[in-house]
Amino acid sequence: MVAFFQSLHKTLAAGVVLLIVLIILVGLISGQFIRLDSVWWTFFVRWLHIMTGVMWMGLLWYLNFVQTPTVPKIEPPEHRAAITKYIAPNVLFWFRYSALATVIFGLLLAGMKKYIVQALTFQPPAYVIGIGMWLALIMAFNVWFIIWPNQKKILGIVNATAEEKAAAGRLAGMTSRINTMLSIPMLYCMVAQNNAGL
Repeated sequence: MVAFFQSLHKTLAAGVVLLIVLIILVGLISGQFIRLDSVWWTFFVRWLHIMTGVMWMGLLWYLNFVQTPTVPKIEPPEHRAAITKYIAPNVLFWFRYSALATVIFGLLLAGMKKYIVQALTFQPPAYVIGIGMWLALIMAFNVWFIIWPNQKKILGIVNATAEEKAAAGRLAGMTSRINTMLSIPMLYCMVAQNNAGL
């Protein structure tokens, strides 16, 4: 059993199987089985949007609340290399692709719900989610075009001098903090549109 859960792929596959079993059980108990119509597909894209968004925000907050403040405290300093060489590149891979997937699923969902134009142009009734969408788009832009290019310098993926690495660290760190700040109203707007009577 322990060996099974040491594999991320097996764990994810088990999660999908568990989801399918739960869907079937709920269908059997309630007598209402999933109908693969437009309503279900809209729900499914919303679920994917939320799943990828949880990963993106989780990694953003992990970086800002855990990794960034903790790494300078690691003694001796040579041990910090393990973070830079192994953990940070992996975190940043999932960080940027979960941001991309969240945006894609969010735009797809807005298109399926037929409010994409209203949301992106701040028209009622989708102006609140539109604010959230724009904040998320700014954050995703920051991830791909500011944080990641600078992290590549810091991690040694791209050649950079010590001064360039220091400047890249400051810019990436500040932009990550800006994203953390933006995540608070962004998440509020995403939830408020359907749940706060806005």
